[in-house]
Amino acid sequence: MTLQPDDVLDARNLPCPLPLLKAKQSLSKLAVGQVLEVIATDAGSWRDFESFIAQSAHEMPARETRGEVYHYWLRKGEGERSA
Repeated sequence: MTLQPDDVLDARNLPCPLPLLKAKQSLSKLAVGQVLEVIATDAGSWRDFESFIAQSAHEMPARETRGEVYHYWLRKGEGERSA
């Protein structure tokens, strides 16, 4: 993946819904347009992040699996609060 993240969240070994909750906290600290990479091992995170992006101002320019590890790249969208 060629996306260069501005921050990385290691959410491996966290059960659902913690990867998504931690990602929301991390996104709140980023500026609009910055990219957060999330690394998770929870299989349910694939569906959780898809639903979250569909209902938010954020974008997910890429996601992939590497073995049993899921990688998500989230770009902070307009209209979201920043810290």
